[in-house]
Amino acid sequence: MEDWQNQFESWKVRRINRRNTIFFLGHSLILSILLFSCSNSPNNTQKQANFSTDNTASANTSSNNTSKKVVRIVRSKQLTALAVLEKQGTLEKRLESLGYKVEWPEFAAGPQQLEALNAGGLDIASTAESPPVFSQAAGTPLVYLAANSSDGQAVSLLVPVNSPVKNFQDLKGKKIAFQKASIGHYLTVRAVEKEGIKLADVESVFLAPPDANAAFSQGKVDAWFIWEPFVTRNVQNKVGRVLIDGSGGLRDTNNFYTTNRKFYQEKPEVIKVFLEELQKAQVWARNHPKEIAQLLTSATQLDVPTLEKMHSKYDFALVPINEEVINKQQEVADKWLNLGLIPKKVNVRDGFLTPEQYTEITPKEVLAQK
Repeated sequence: MEDWQNQFESWKVRRINRRNTIFFLGHSLILSILLFSCSNSPNNTQKQANFSTDNTASANTSSNNTSKKVVRIVRSKQLTALAVLEKQGTLEKRLESLGYKVEWPEFAAGPQQLEALNAGGLDIASTAESPPVFSQAAGTPLVYLAANSSDGQAVSLLVPVNSPVKNFQDLKGKKIAFQKASIGHYLTVRAVEKEGIKLADVESVFLAPPDANAAFSQGKVDAWFIWEPFVTRNVQNKVGRVLIDGSGGLRDTNNFYTTNRKFYQEKPEVIKVFLEELQKAQVWARNHPKEIAQLLTSATQLDVPTLEKMHSKYDFALVPINEEVINKQQEVADKWLNLGLIPKKVNVRDGFLTPEQYTEITPKEVLAQK
């Protein structure tokens, strides 16, 4: 009797489940019919047409964007003509007509730029004299495109505002921070030579600018060789004071715009346009101190009056690459080799072009300086 009841209960459950399944299937069918009817209403049909059109437009836009070739030029956050060039947008307009889009990636310092240049993450770099030498020593097929003024006053050795240090000699046995292979590193070497002491007489602390800034403000280093606008910000905030700068013959080298050999060979028209527009930005920046200050206040995080005062620290000039420039760069390379900081002798001429090649890409006003 108990077995029969269990079978009967099981039969009821199966029947209820079957009935529920039929009900839900019917309900789903009705719902699908209603949704199908709604989807074919005139309004919804129009929405679908619009969506399709939007997708097509989006695809076309994407196709147009991807069809443009990208040129990546380092972003300058200093009071420089390169920063002016980005802000004014003239380069983008000229290169757009050639089918190029310009991007402006940021890097902490010159060595990081040239690492990216070698890895294909940057096309045109802007550095001081030493990063290209270290890059060449590492085997990078680097090309020097143009030389820029040295702007020695724009690089300074900071000490804490209350530091007892009065001159460079007082830094013997002290910690000096700078980015390795940067202008700060090179000027530390130059200052040591000028004072008749050895580089080992000071403790070199290799730090990228953001890390050095933190270490300096926290009193973890005794001095910091750095460029603008870090110098002015620290002075204004009463964190540091300038002990020496690169003027007075301490800085004896140029800044450089560089690329890799592949980019130079494949895109000479881009390089030519870049240097032409850069030269225009140099002239404009030199002749418009107030306007450049207004243009770059957000990029430098300094106010207009301060930037106007800083204007005199920059020469805003491209200079022709000649034998004097090449020979000085070779002296820099030999100096780093003698200090044991690069692994092999570098022939810097491997990265320089011929006079005829420079004539093809260098603005006429710059060539006329010869």
